[in-house]
Amino acid sequence: MNPRTPVLVGVGQVLNRIEHLDEAKEPITMMLEAVKAAEEDAGIPGMLKHAQSVRVVRGIWSYENPAKWIADQLGADQVETVGTLIGGNQNQAVINQTALDILEGDLDLAVITGAEDGNSAMKARKIGVQLPYTETPGSYNRVIGARQEPEHHEFEMAKGIRQAIQIYPMYDNALRHHRGESLLEHRQRVGALWARFNDIGQRNPNAWVRHDMSAEDITTPSDVNRPISFPYTKFMNANMSVNMGAALIMTTIERARMLGIDDAKWIYPVAGVAGYDHFSASVRDNFYTSPGIRIVGARLLELAGCTVSDLDYVDLYSCFPSAVQVAAHEYGLSEQRDLTVTGGLTFGGGPLNNYVMHSIARTVELLRDTGGRALVTANGGNLYKHVHGIYSSEPPAKDFVVDNVQARIDSLPARDCIAAHDGEAVVESYTVMFGAQGPNVGHLSCLTSGGERTWVNTDDVETMQAMTEEEFCGRRVRLQASELDGLFD
Repeated sequence: MNPRTPVLVGVGQVLNRIEHLDEAKEPITMMLEAVKAAEEDAGIPGMLKHAQSVRVVRGIWSYENPAKWIADQLGADQVETVGTLIGGNQNQAVINQTALDILEGDLDLAVITGAEDGNSAMKARKIGVQLPYTETPGSYNRVIGARQEPEHHEFEMAKGIRQAIQIYPMYDNALRHHRGESLLEHRQRVGALWARFNDIGQRNPNAWVRHDMSAEDITTPSDVNRPISFPYTKFMNANMSVNMGAALIMTTIERARMLGIDDAKWIYPVAGVAGYDHFSASVRDNFYTSPGIRIVGARLLELAGCTVSDLDYVDLYSCFPSAVQVAAHEYGLSEQRDLTVTGGLTFGGGPLNNYVMHSIARTVELLRDTGGRALVTANGGNLYKHVHGIYSSEPPAKDFVVDNVQARIDSLPARDCIAAHDGEAVVESYTVMFGAQGPNVGHLSCLTSGGERTWVNTDDVETMQAMTEEEFCGRRVRLQASELDGLFD
């Protein structure tokens, strides 16, 4: 076997549950604690003073170069500092790049970490307190990623559509219509899917939410489970109110042997593939498939030399139920099998861009315990930026390989999106956004007779109520300058 074969040898996770703000740990503190936990997990005290690269996944915090601060605390004085762009895809992207750097370059020992303090920050905002953060001046030696891409089309933003919670529920409503389900059938199926995620979260010692919830608990609005965006309640959204950090240690098998790391701890990255769907829902063919996931997944399985039936563990990126359903369909995975190792971003916890580091850490733990192969998917934006990886407890038959399938995705046709339309159209999908006083706006995606997509809003109370009780997908509507002017039976 190639002595430069990359291997994961240490994982660490930190949860900072607080009752009072004086117990809050800032993200960089959680990163350092997770790094030290990963070093302890590897079983070689002090090994990280020899780290050659510290790599930090970008968060919503304002640190300039947290990697340098972490390296200083470890006593690693000859170290490259690396950052990433923003996005839930970045954890797998940095793993793929690090594995490649190790295989093809001089890098022998790398630390990867990230953390978010969304729970503490929310509590501080409520009482008007400013949390203290460590100054980390300077610039990274390198940033992984080309440039930050836009997340929303200008015509979406013109209708006030600027957040994931406005788009992903529209995918779910489109999935329901495409499958021919009633509103009740859809709610029951998706509720059962999310209840299984909750079950897995209860088995994950590092899940943020570990109490039992039934499908009814998850899908039924209540005082603790308010409606967010139809058909989603609070417990069907990514849970960003968490304080979580994670870290991974990667090295070569040669260096792992020299350090004396027990080979029972070694988990091998096998292959990684990246590819982005067309940048916005506005220009995609439909709301219930993902050509990007389909092409990325097929290429990944090809490179890894396996099929989905060979996968012992799967963690599909789970910011919302629609993301899981689409990915499962594109991979040919049954919704009845376990599709997460953590409990997902709702129950495992959704520390913004850093979730996948936790899913990789949990994957390593499970593969060590039982052996086998695992798929981890990462998604940035609105079902947009896909970076996937396969891991194994056994040495791969060939060197780690990474690929990018962007050219194949870019060659697919895009749908035209228009700013306004007068006349008849058909509702493709929709959602109703809720505020403290109830529904406040309905967003609809409509298709013209020519197949163009246009975005429509309504604030009519009766219409919004009907949108949560009746199937609106497939209904004919009359538009005036892309505002809802009437409904047809």
